[in-house]
Amino acid sequence: MTATAPEAHPAGPDSPPQGRRERKKQRTREALIDAAFELFAEKGFDATTVEEIADAVDVSSRTFFRYFTSKEEVALTFQEEQHEAVLAALTARPPDEPVVTALRRAVVGIVQAAERGESGFDPERLSTMMDLIQTSPALLAGSLEHTQKKQASLTRVIAERMGVDPAADLRPHVVAATAACSFRATTDMIHNYRNSCDGIPLSEALDRAFAIVEDGLNFPSVPPAD
Repeated sequence: MTATAPEAHPAGPDSPPQGRRERKKQRTREALIDAAFELFAEKGFDATTVEEIADAVDVSSRTFFRYFTSKEEVALTFQEEQHEAVLAALTARPPDEPVVTALRRAVVGIVQAAERGESGFDPERLSTMMDLIQTSPALLAGSLEHTQKKQASLTRVIAERMGVDPAADLRPHVVAATAACSFRATTDMIHNYRNSCDGIPLSEALDRAFAIVEDGLNFPSVPPAD
């Protein structure tokens, strides 16, 4: 299966041109993110300090906190960008496509774009982020919290696609939660079984995970041996 990711529009496709001050602020923000991920890849998340990130861009820590509340927020910018891209991709899927199939193709397409460095994504940043989440308990907690907070927006898009009210129908919530669990299970498997999973792209493993969900989870039990 090959999914196509939508073209990324960081400022929005219909946004007016930014003024000089806004462009400068955006460049500073991007420079802080770039510096942070370089340091994270070199030293690890926990060993990197806000002061080091700010120094790498030649700004003060005070300036850093004008853009981000913490280094966790910097690291999770990648996850935020992926989430927004998935919502856009899911909304753009054909309206007659079953909901899990549409979600599968949207998620896999965005991860493929990130792996290939397309649609404004950085493949090195994806690889770094996967390693950081597995090696830093603090960032893992932040990632899980971010996923939980963003689940409502995914549930809303799924409900709109199904034509149901999420306040009265449990199904969109179950689908959104299942998607989050599938992503988490996939990254855990790749991290914990590196030898057997070596060379398998995240997008391919995710595609397999969503295929399992599509096929159904009520697997038959193995009878006990006599």
